Amino acid sequence: MGLEEKLPSGFLLTTVEQVVGWARKSSVWPATFGLACCAIEMMAAGDPRHDFSRWGMERASATPRQADLMIVAGRVSQKMAPVLRQIYDQMTEPKWVIAMGVCASSGGMFNNYAVVQGVDHVVPVDIYLPGCPPRPEMLLDAIIKLHDKIQNTKLGPQRARQIRELEEAKRRQLPLLGQSGAAS
Repeated sequence: MGLEEKLPSGFLLTTVEQVVGWARKSSVWPATFGLACCAIEMMAAGDPRHDFSRWGMERASATPRQADLMIVAGRVSQKMAPVLRQIYDQMTEPKWVIAMGVCASSGGMFNNYAVVQGVDHVVPVDIYLPGCPPRPEMLLDAIIKLHDKIQNTKLGPQRARQIRELEEAKRRQLPLLGQSGAAS
């Protein structure tokens, strides 16, 4: 016989982690970073037909200090990579990133010196969204999957340590142009 059966009706049992996870997933504010054709599909996901606001995302922000989700839509050039990283660093904790489209995920068809071969060389990515360009429905599906990840995120210093370790590992993989160790 469980504890739930001994309590009178109207009582709710939960943990602080679950309440915080529910609050975070229900109020995600995206910082849109549209760089190419995927940005049009990202904008379409905010229209009345698809409606971001059903998931508490009606406030798409152009300022990183009030955002906790970065949607990188399109190819990232070597020149834009430091700007992308600066915006990511200015975002509040906790923060998440969706790489929207094959160009943001892996460089796509642009296999040359000017395009970063995956935005994960610049910022840590939580969700990769394939497609050229991916449909708004696919973006909404990725956001729902991210909501599940946010809901189940642990709290405390272990999370901060894990994020730091992942960022350092990604930073060591491929240096950007202009940084020490990069090919000239």
